[in-house]
Amino acid sequence: MTTTMTAPPSAAPGQSPQLRARKLPVVASLGIAAAAVVLSAALVYGAGIGGAALVVALAVVFYLVGLFVASSVVEGRRQARNRTWSALIHSAFVLALLPLASVTWTLVSKGVERLDGNFFGTSMNNIGARDPNGGAYHAIVGTLEQVGVATLITVPLGIACAVYIVEYGRGRFAFTIRFFVDVMTGIPSIVAGLFVLAFWILIVSPYFNDGRPGYSGFAASLALSVLMLPTIVRSTEEMLRLVPAPLREGSYALGIPKWKTILRIVLPTALPGIVTGVMLSVARAAGETAPVLLVAGGGAAINFNPFENNQSSLALFVYQQAGDASRYAPARAWAAALTLVALVLILTIAAKLLARRNRFSR
Repeated sequence: MTTTMTAPPSAAPGQSPQLRARKLPVVASLGIAAAAVVLSAALVYGAGIGGAALVVALAVVFYLVGLFVASSVVEGRRQARNRTWSALIHSAFVLALLPLASVTWTLVSKGVERLDGNFFGTSMNNIGARDPNGGAYHAIVGTLEQVGVATLITVPLGIACAVYIVEYGRGRFAFTIRFFVDVMTGIPSIVAGLFVLAFWILIVSPYFNDGRPGYSGFAASLALSVLMLPTIVRSTEEMLRLVPAPLREGSYALGIPKWKTILRIVLPTALPGIVTGVMLSVARAAGETAPVLLVAGGGAAINFNPFENNQSSLALFVYQQAGDASRYAPARAWAAALTLVALVLILTIAAKLLARRNRFSR
């Protein structure tokens, strides 16, 4: 049986043969997108069935259908499927960014109104409902101290727990630790606050406070530690498991003890991922309201001592101002929310840069 192959037409002398395929022009894709937006807006607003969000969602659907039809006519069904799936992935990315962009724009547009020296330099002490002044200095101090103390408590404990699970843990005990860490991941924040309230505030603190329960920022840090611990343990555990085994084996072959291998090789290799997990837990702790309200009590005055008296936080300040009847309270709430987001962003960038610098210096 013989197979006959047909060669492509020969090119002109001095020219190389070229294979050309029909391709949908970029202008056609842009035209399909514009037509999809117009059609979606006409349908949604004409029928009065929704707003801008529905217009965007329907426009994406119309665009994908139109792109598939046009690409099938010009390029063929195989290339049409490839182009449609690529457009679907890019559209999903854009749709995922829209809520983030909307939240960011809302925070910035409404929060900049009170971002002034008075907001960052004063507290709400002696501020009445008709007073336009008053700031969140006391709440910023409380957030930094509470989250800082919680981080100092939780990070060493969480990393040590993850190192034990990955490097030393075997059998039922390691399985039990991993199981309870998974259970703690889903604990509501108010349950952590109630636990610290029942144990620390009502049982332990009276011994140091003349028999009276002592609300404090440190108690809030303990509650935040309960929430931060499972995130740090699980993220650190996964990062340690990603460290290649040959790195450990090479260290052992040189006669280096296991504990030193963990400290000098394993942990530095996994440091960027560990920092990411720590900052995720810090972001969650900084945004919690219920534990601070239950065990720190809040307050309008500045309190630099986290171990005595009531203390506020930015999340609690936003909650209180959002429910205040004063006409000036919503602006304070938006400004505090923007400050909280910016604070977490600054801490995350600083931690990332520090981890990157340490990695390069080694």
